[in-house]
Amino acid sequence: MRIATTIFLTDETITPLRLARELEQRGFAGLYLPEHTHIPVSRDTPYPAGGELPPEYARTLDPFVALAQAAAVTERLTLGTGITLVAQHDPIDLAKQIATLDHLSGGRFTLGVGYGWNVEEAADHGVDWSTRRALAHDRLALMQALWTEEPTAYDGEFASVRASDVYPKPVQAARGPVGGPRTLFGGAAGPKLFERIARQADGWLPIGGSGLTESLPKLRTAWESAGRDPKHLQVVPYAVIPDQGKLAHYADLGIEETVLQLPSAGEAEVLRALDAYAEFL
Repeated sequence: MRIATTIFLTDETITPLRLARELEQRGFAGLYLPEHTHIPVSRDTPYPAGGELPPEYARTLDPFVALAQAAAVTERLTLGTGITLVAQHDPIDLAKQIATLDHLSGGRFTLGVGYGWNVEEAADHGVDWSTRRALAHDRLALMQALWTEEPTAYDGEFASVRASDVYPKPVQAARGPVGGPRTLFGGAAGPKLFERIARQADGWLPIGGSGLTESLPKLRTAWESAGRDPKHLQVVPYAVIPDQGKLAHYADLGIEETVLQLPSAGEAEVLRALDAYAEFL
C-alpha cells in the first residue's frame, strides 16, 4: 500500500520545501494539501468536527503555490489537493493552474474535488450554497473540456467556454469519461456522490475512512452501472490516524493508497510524526 500524507501547511509550520524533501527521502508516496482562501470572522457555520475552529484553517497556504514548491525539490513524490473548493474558483484559471502544475511535475498531480462546509467563505466567492454541488460539477466539466487534446467547447448550466487552444495539457491520458489529472471526489457516502464519481472522476477520497466495508459495494455498483472498468476504481482514505489493524483492513478491501494526517506544526513536531509513521511504510 502507498502511504501518503496530508497537513495544514501554514505560515507557522514546517515549509513545503523541507517537508517534501523529507517525505521523498523517507519513502512516503505523496503530499496532499487542503484549501481555504479565508475564514470570515463573523460566521454562523459550525466547525464540522465540533468545538472551536483550529487556527490553521485561517492560515492555510495556497495549495497550488505550496505544491509547486514541493514539485520543484522532488522527483517521485505525488502531489494532490485534499480538497480543492472548485466552486470558489474561476474554472478557466483553475484549469490552467492545474495543467501547469501537472505538466511541470511530470504528471504527479491528483485533483481532490470538494464542496466545502463554510457557508460564509463560499458566499464571499459569490457561491449560492444551495447550488454549490451543481456549480462544482459544472466547473469541473468545463475544465475537463479544456484539457482535451482537440479544442472542445463547453456550455453548461453555470459556465461556458468556446473551443479554444490551451496548453499545457495535463500529462495523464483520458480514462473513459474522465480527462485531465487523476480526479477524486471527497464527500460523505451516498448514492448521489457515488453516481457523480462514476460519471466524472477516478474515485473517492473519504475523510477518515470509516464505514468503508458498507460503502464500497455501493460505490462499486454505481461505478459498474456507469460502464466503468472495476479495476480502475480508486478509493483513497484521507486524513487517517493510522494503526496496523486499520491499514490491514484497508488492504483487505483492495485499497492501494492511504493518506495519513500530520500535525499542523513546526518542523521538529512534524518530523517526529514522520518517524512514528515509518512503521507503516
